[in-house]
Amino acid sequence: MAIHRRQVIQGAVTAGAASLVASRGNGEISPPAPRMPPRVIDTNISLFSWPFRRLPLDNVDDLCSKLQQIGITEAWAGSFESLLHRDLRSVNERLINACQNHSILIPVGAVNPNLPDWNHDLELCLGHHGMPGVRLLPGYHHYELKDQAFGALLAKATELGGFVQIAMTLEDARTQSDLVRADNIDLKPLKKWMQQIPKARVQILNCRPTAADIKTFESTPRLTLDTSRVEGTDGLSNLASSIGSERLLFGSHSPFLIPEASCIRILENGLPAEMIPAIMLANAKRFCNVQDSHTEDHPRSTR
Repeated sequence: MAIHRRQVIQGAVTAGAASLVASRGNGEISPPAPRMPPRVIDTNISLFSWPFRRLPLDNVDDLCSKLQQIGITEAWAGSFESLLHRDLRSVNERLINACQNHSILIPVGAVNPNLPDWNHDLELCLGHHGMPGVRLLPGYHHYELKDQAFGALLAKATELGGFVQIAMTLEDARTQSDLVRADNIDLKPLKKWMQQIPKARVQILNCRPTAADIKTFESTPRLTLDTSRVEGTDGLSNLASSIGSERLLFGSHSPFLIPEASCIRILENGLPAEMIPAIMLANAKRFCNVQDSHTEDHPRSTR
């Protein structure tokens, strides 16, 4: 009897749930189905209200409850407010305040290199507030990765010891509002910046990799991406074969996408069993330059 998708949601996606098994038809029991590791880092969630419609989990309490229910033990949180608000300092302060009320949340502030005094915003995030990194939205803030302003920001963030997340998009172009359009960004310029800034740590969020994107990842060894929009029944396994599974970090793009869907994608994608805990925990720890310890207590650290 094949594993039903509903069983995966109710069982395999819940941390600590009993392993699901499948019968081979000859009375024998197949090996347990993959299940969530005991600790999972979601590198891509956002708090507060999506500007263009209500989302079922846009309440912070509800979102955190759902993430914990399905086994997420830590989530790197940006803010949907950073899309349209010009006062990113206040956006980041509200993000920090929300994260302080939920132990699983790690704030990742927004910086826009097109705004005046972005250097100070960056120093506040990575220095004063002790965030592990910052999240950039070039499609919505109207700059390209080839721009010198982006290169300056990446260099400064690296100097301050933080990583940089770059949202390739937040919403499929086919469903975007006509009033606010944000095309997918061109990743090719990253190769130059990563060569010039050898200690830079960059993660691409919400990438649905095209053949051109995969070539960019193949030629830029330290570039990582989250799993939220890698589609197809063998999409992740093929991508792991192309660029290496150590460069894949679990991300759900919650609450814009249903968080269970990203978990199912990992568990049903034909990945070798040993890759699953790496993608869902160890790769994010390494990317964040944190030792895998339950007692880690550094202001930049994931827990």
